[in-house]
Amino acid sequence: MAVHEHKEKAQKNVRYFVITVSDSRDENTDTSGQTIKQLLSGAGHHAAGYRIVKDEPLEIAALLEEALGKADVEAVIVNGGTGIAPRDGTYEVVSRFLDKKLDGFGEIFRYLSYLDIGSAAIMSRAAAGTARGKVLISLPGSKGAVTLAMEKLILPEICHMVSQLQGR
Repeated sequence: MAVHEHKEKAQKNVRYFVITVSDSRDENTDTSGQTIKQLLSGAGHHAAGYRIVKDEPLEIAALLEEALGKADVEAVIVNGGTGIAPRDGTYEVVSRFLDKKLDGFGEIFRYLSYLDIGSAAIMSRAAAGTARGKVLISLPGSKGAVTLAMEKLILPEICHMVSQLQGR
């Protein structure tokens, strides 16, 4: 079956949970998390949860456990903590949860980022894959990076990815 046929048969909306990893943001200043929610909702998807968590590995892991354990969640999108600064621990935590990695996600994201911001794109550790039968995506915390990933990669494929996981 061709890719376009898979996409045509894919479900039309996804129930998602957004996690922002930040030591300084709250719901009023979390422009990246709000952007993710707005773009997904604007595309007809449904919020099943949203939380902000400190950049502490145990706290990130606990919230991922909670989000991935929810029966009404099909995709979890994490933003923040993907760089190389000493406090950036999201990548390590998310990687432990991934059953199957989608290496192409990070590769293409970094390429698109390179076209936008230049060589600093090499410091992004964006990642995606599957975890416990759900889609798990981890993005940098900047609004520009989130918008790029959402518009160019996630919105075009999220329904297709979830449908593939559900055997459709």
